[in-house]
Amino acid sequence: MATTYYASDPTDMRLSVSAVVRPASDSREILLMKRSDNGHWGLPGGYVEVGESVVEATKREVREETGYEVEVGRLVGVYSDPAIQVIQYSSEQRVQAVNLCFEAVAADGVPGVPTTPEETLEIGFFDEGALPGPFVPIHEIRVADALAGAAQASIR
Repeated sequence: MATTYYASDPTDMRLSVSAVVRPASDSREILLMKRSDNGHWGLPGGYVEVGESVVEATKREVREETGYEVEVGRLVGVYSDPAIQVIQYSSEQRVQAVNLCFEAVAADGVPGVPTTPEETLEIGFFDEGALPGPFVPIHEIRVADALAGAAQASIR
């Protein structure tokens, strides 16, 4: 079963992180990854592990999924609404993901090798006005909030 979005009746709740990563040299591009579980493009991110801070988790997830080292910056938003944050992984597992999305800047240079090739089909920087599709639906609001550049984090 492929990962699906906008599920209902969660069986679990987990804390997750994601990042809107820009290269140091071009602020109009965003780093995206193409997910192997459903072929959608989206932000790098994943679940926070026990004993890990959200900043450490963000850096680890971006490095694992894209090979890039990043500096984590502003909190874009907190996303917890069960109407949009329940992800179905199997018929028995539906996770309400409480997500903290951050802005981040990729270190200059060539990325390393993603360490989770089973999760990532492709990576690339894309102009914020021409993002590829299909796009992970629950990431659309995070990108929009990041592009809006509000002084305060969004709470959704």
